[in-house]
Amino acid sequence: MDAPYRRIVADIRDRIEAGVLRPGDRVPSARAITREWGVAIATATKAHAALREEGLTVARPGVGTVVAGPVPPRDTDLSRDRIVAAAIALADRDGMAELSMRRIAAELDVATMSLYRHVPGRDELIVAMIDGALGELRVPARHTGDWRADLASCARAVWQIFQRHPWLALSMSLTRPQPATNALRLGEWIMSTVKPTGLAVPDRFMVQVLLFSFVRGVASALEPEAQAMRDTGLTDDEWMEQQGAAFERFAARHPAPHYEQLFKGGPDFEFDLDVLFEFGLARFIDGLGVWISSRT
Repeated sequence: MDAPYRRIVADIRDRIEAGVLRPGDRVPSARAITREWGVAIATATKAHAALREEGLTVARPGVGTVVAGPVPPRDTDLSRDRIVAAAIALADRDGMAELSMRRIAAELDVATMSLYRHVPGRDELIVAMIDGALGELRVPARHTGDWRADLASCARAVWQIFQRHPWLALSMSLTRPQPATNALRLGEWIMSTVKPTGLAVPDRFMVQVLLFSFVRGVASALEPEAQAMRDTGLTDDEWMEQQGAAFERFAARHPAPHYEQLFKGGPDFEFDLDVLFEFGLARFIDGLGVWISSRT
């Protein structure tokens, strides 16, 4: 069921579209909304904020909240798929912090409110984005029967999707999973890889949740790293090079034998998220193999 403020927003949007409320007309105040819709003042305030976010209203000093402008004609070329594709491209390029219905509308050169004819709101849009991104996974028709190889293949495919869409990992909830068809398909794919082991279905479910948690955990660093690169214009290696002198001073004040041996006393040590992912995946599968042997 829609949140109360969304129903209020939808009702006021309908009045604007129907011409009942015209550009420059005052929309119901927060107190008027509490009386008309029987909601709390906090809900009314949230509805006003959502109307402004959609670009439907503006606040004018000494007047109040008024309709921002004329309702544009329906964009016949606009579709849900086009909106979702634009949202994914925007998040890939600029990060989720920059994602808003107004920004997407600007990317598509349409009015903000026209998006809501196809996508009810931001929450629904994010679920559609998750579904669209996971839909890029190419699931094989059948597994090889080697559960280790098949599970590693699943994990690497998901890792590649997370790398392609750095915002995706942090957008997916583990404890409150979004109802995305392709997320369900992914779970089924992972669980089917360990079917040859003879594990019961609850155990297979736990395996797929833990594997997804591991990949998502490593991938959760992708969006912050991408944002840091956008903010500084520097790659990780370039940033580390610039910090070399500062790290040297820090190390001189805080002796750390393990780190000194790691970075100074031996062969070149390479570390990045790909290295961490492969190391963790191998250990995960090794440990899982020991556990499966004890269970079966």
